[in-house]
Amino acid sequence: MATPGGYIANFFIILSVLLMFLSLTGADYNVVSYGAKPDGATDSTKPFLKAWAAACRSAKAATIYVPKGRYLLKAVEFRGPCKSRITVRMAGTLVAPSNYWALGNSLHWILFIHVDKITFLGGTLDGRAAKFWACRKSGHSCPPGARSITFNWANDILINGLTSINSQMAHLVINSCNNVLVKNVKMIAPDHSPNTDGIHVQGSVGVTIMGSTLQTGDDCVSIGPGTKNLFMTNIKCGPGHGISIGSLGREQNEDGVQNVTLTNSIFSGSDNGVRIKSWARPTTSFVRNVLFQNLVMKNVENPIIIDQNYCPHSQGCPNQSSGVKISGVIYKNIRGTSATQNAVIFDCSTSNPCRWIRLQDISLMYMNKPASSSCNNIGGTSAGVLVPKSCL
Repeated sequence: MATPGGYIANFFIILSVLLMFLSLTGADYNVVSYGAKPDGATDSTKPFLKAWAAACRSAKAATIYVPKGRYLLKAVEFRGPCKSRITVRMAGTLVAPSNYWALGNSLHWILFIHVDKITFLGGTLDGRAAKFWACRKSGHSCPPGARSITFNWANDILINGLTSINSQMAHLVINSCNNVLVKNVKMIAPDHSPNTDGIHVQGSVGVTIMGSTLQTGDDCVSIGPGTKNLFMTNIKCGPGHGISIGSLGREQNEDGVQNVTLTNSIFSGSDNGVRIKSWARPTTSFVRNVLFQNLVMKNVENPIIIDQNYCPHSQGCPNQSSGVKISGVIYKNIRGTSATQNAVIFDCSTSNPCRWIRLQDISLMYMNKPASSSCNNIGGTSAGVLVPKSCL
């Protein structure tokens, strides 16, 4: 049987040949030629849209080139479908307006929608969100905020070498997409910045995230309803809230999450390690077929946690039980140090207990002593060396 790694290796070989071919045959559209100014002050939104329109009309594969410099962009939408594959090759930095209200009510800063066969190479996004975060913390009236770069209803996407800093909300959102590869990206925001998830995936099938550094104020990767066949490897997470499936079950009728793999990754000083989180309310949602394997925890709070009693501000869920059905989750070869004594927490639903959970070769220490574990409403098996002792 072919492994996910084998599929990825073959994909890279095919992709490399394809990109080499496109570099020789593709049409080039330099945003400076359309009037973009690399001074960080002149609004370059219209020139970028003109370059996009020209590339989108091209009958042959096209490359949009962003030279070195800083380019001011307001909220912008790059819409397809386009005639051929488009490569966005960035040597420069895209900067958000200094006034956070200019983006804050748009929900999206840079949005790609209904675009198939797009490659995004290099570059930096600077959301300049420090004043927005300060507003959020002040309790004053603030806009809801914008995600830095979003792909909606797009297919066959490659994002390689992108850096995103200081986003208002999530850095990168992959929503209702198919066949996406995210490689060698950096998503960076201070650990106190609210809701700055590194990568958010939902409603998407066949997403791979690899070789990436995620240092945020919220989840390094958040996995929402409708996610299927998600493969993650070589992730560096922290600070942040860990890698989270959920929160799920906020809505009565909600898609589930299935076939998720995370391997060969390191968590450093994050608030959680691997987490599954659901609202304590009825729902049709579920989580099944998940593998967390070969993970290192370095001073991580809650290295392994399932929380099915999520009820922020006690609104809409007190005295209820989660309807999210969690089954077939494997934790294998997870080691390191916990910042909390209780390193393994399984707090599952009273009405829908977790089923077929497996712990194998776990070694988590707290202050140079074995950590502890706790289990509620869960069934499963354990094998190998287990520190803390299994409560399954």
